[in-house]
Amino acid sequence: MKILRDWRDAKASAVLIAVCFIQHFYQSKGIMLFVPDPIINTTVAQNILLSVEYSCKGIPSIQWEYMSNWRIQSIVGWKAESDFNVTKSYSDRVHRYGNGSIQLLNVGVKDTGYYVVTVTEDIGSTKHGTIILNVHEILYEDVYFVAVFIAFLAAGSAVLICLMWLCNKCVHVSQKKKQSRRAEEIELRILSD
Repeated sequence: MKILRDWRDAKASAVLIAVCFIQHFYQSKGIMLFVPDPIINTTVAQNILLSVEYSCKGIPSIQWEYMSNWRIQSIVGWKAESDFNVTKSYSDRVHRYGNGSIQLLNVGVKDTGYYVVTVTEDIGSTKHGTIILNVHEILYEDVYFVAVFIAFLAAGSAVLICLMWLCNKCVHVSQKKKQSRRAEEIELRILSD
């Protein structure tokens, strides 16, 4: 009886090891998902590539979602080599690629947030990848405007200074002519007296 119980325990251990090995084998052969750029910083009005690479044995379905502090919104979803469904708000702003990547066109500050890609295989295994997108406004336009405005003020000031200098010279020449005429008049009076 003891031999039978030991044999049953050994058989159960072997089955358990085999199940663990099979599970590990299938997990390692399941979906592989790689996100090369998990954090993207950009400015307004740029086109951004949310790049991923995946591999799997079966036919995957891919789903992209946008998450922010206020909402979760589906962007696009498709099954490999079939039509894709794009959310109405992204219909003219998103392009999809065969490797699972998408490109967002003309991003704005409202696009800042988390982008989650979900790759699901036919057999049910799923992998998630996340990309953080930070979109900043261009502050250089304001600085550029101020710089151009200051340049125009400086140019206007330079022109005014030149005009003032020219007027000063004209007044100075005019005063010299008047002084020389007075001096001549005074000399002529002195000579005529």
